[in-house]
Amino acid sequence: MKNFSANSYQRTRNLFNPNATAPYRLSRSRLENFLNCPRCFYLDRRLGIEFPPTPAFTLNSAVDHLLKKEFDGYRRLRSPHPLMSSAGINAIPFDHPMLETWREVFKGVQYHHQATNLLIFGAVDDIWIDSQKQLLVVDYKATSTDQAISMDQEYRQAYKRQMEIYQWLLRKQNLNVSNTGYFVYCNADKTRLNFNAKLDFTIQVMPYEGIDTWVESAIVAAHECLIRESLPEYTDNCSYCSYRRISQQLENPSIALKKSEQDRFSLPSSAIKKRAKKILNPLRQGPTGFTSPISLKDTHPTEIQDELFK
Repeated sequence: MKNFSANSYQRTRNLFNPNATAPYRLSRSRLENFLNCPRCFYLDRRLGIEFPPTPAFTLNSAVDHLLKKEFDGYRRLRSPHPLMSSAGINAIPFDHPMLETWREVFKGVQYHHQATNLLIFGAVDDIWIDSQKQLLVVDYKATSTDQAISMDQEYRQAYKRQMEIYQWLLRKQNLNVSNTGYFVYCNADKTRLNFNAKLDFTIQVMPYEGIDTWVESAIVAAHECLIRESLPEYTDNCSYCSYRRISQQLENPSIALKKSEQDRFSLPSSAIKKRAKKILNPLRQGPTGFTSPISLKDTHPTEIQDELFK
């Protein structure tokens, strides 16, 4: 792993400048960071203080790569993949001259949001097209669990928002995009007696009905956060905020926490999970019902670093 110096966490490039005239690039994952914690988002995008590094999910990336190669073969044939047929999906892989660009991590599907001068972008895994000529956003996921895979689990709500942003971005390209998207979930089997240098996967194709009406308001709220001249408040249930606040108090005892703050940043995991369930309601009501995360003290779950950033 890379060695980090004392100041290597502070970036000097790709910082948001309120006075800049050029569009500022904001990725789908950075917008998700804002929804989780405006303070951490501001520290990163405005002040250049990076999140601590995490190991790359290289096995997940390998599954992504192989699935793309496999579906690309059927794309060239203009025929459905067997997974699509077995799931009863009347569609084929979508062929478009921009597809490879839309898949590139630092390019992706892009849209210049004129009102905020933010260039929103995100890299899709795949796109299918159904018999009604509607595009279906597809996202590949890899995991290994003995439990039934459900998109209702708390940390997978971020996956739903991920798909909805892709749907929103593709609609901004004047494309006919279905609300229905699909997660292709590859679950590695751990019950085999021997490894034998290979993994066996069970693959599920899971439909999801996206609602992208919240995206516009989230972009506006993220921009409002970026143009602030002061840090947003600490966010409840953010592990980074909790760590910084408690460690600061322990390193400098003269910085005393109020009793309510001590309670807030020492919540047991069960209480954090219970409070985190509130996040979807204000985000999925559309522009008129959207509340900026800056004012939501009890609605932001800790981001779980599993399968999210492939």
